[in-house]
Amino acid sequence: MDIRIGQGYDVHSLAEGLPMWLCGVRIESPTGFVAHSDGDVAIHALCDALLGAAALGDIGKHFPDNSDEWKGIDSKILLARVCEMLEDLGWSVGNADITIALQSPKLSPYIQTMRETLAEVMRTAVDRISVKATTTEHLGFVGRREGCEVWAVVTICK
Repeated sequence: MDIRIGQGYDVHSLAEGLPMWLCGVRIESPTGFVAHSDGDVAIHALCDALLGAAALGDIGKHFPDNSDEWKGIDSKILLARVCEMLEDLGWSVGNADITIALQSPKLSPYIQTMRETLAEVMRTAVDRISVKATTTEHLGFVGRREGCEVWAVVTICK
């Protein structure tokens, strides 16, 4: 069995009046992510981790942020396409572990729904998907509520 590990990282800034999407779930918040797509920074990091594990480049290579084709797109569609690319090459998802750094709002009420949403899009079991949230104790751009950063680690198997 061939097993690979991939890691992904993404950042988006926050602005008033925009929707906040994380792991395919709409989060109640007065601020949302500034982005070309729907701004789901967690799915973007996850896509990068999956693509990296399969040595397929990064999300910008496949879905450039200067293309009208991807403007405003639901990031779940991007994730589904990345998973299809991997499946076409014979890869399956072993597991995914995602850490979201966001000062507010609190994400604990959304975590299970996030896991279920990602598992459905990725066509895998919920127990293979981990989503964790943390703050930065008011330090840095995350602590000042200027943005969000996400790290994702995955294993894929063939």
